Amino acid sequence: MLESFPISVIIGTILGFLSGLGIGGGSLLILWLTVVFQADPLTARSINLLFFLPSALIACAIRIRQGNLKIVQLAPAILSGCVTAAVFSFFSAKMETEVLKKLFGILLMAAGLREFFYRPRKAR
Repeated sequence: MLESFPISVIIGTILGFLSGLGIGGGSLLILWLTVVFQADPLTARSINLLFFLPSALIACAIRIRQGNLKIVQLAPAILSGCVTAAVFSFFSAKMETEVLKKLFGILLMAAGLREFFYRPRKAR
């Protein structure tokens, strides 16, 4: 039942909504694919990347039109993100899965701690 097409469309819609908000439906998509569809982790990650690209492009285009994003400010992040993604995609094929899990766990912990302790700067 959970593997049916209508349920998959509903889940995809919910995860697309979360991605558009910037919450990150990708982690939930990977969980959905591995638990419900019994997809292997590599396949789940690959599908997640393909799911993320159009969602991210649409969300960025909307935010640029709203004036919330400035391309000049984003250029360094876009460039460094693309380079880093390419490098680690190359190396991830050669790394042990346990190492990747630990590195990802450290990344999630750092992001969580940053969010927990973040305080916006006061305008001058």
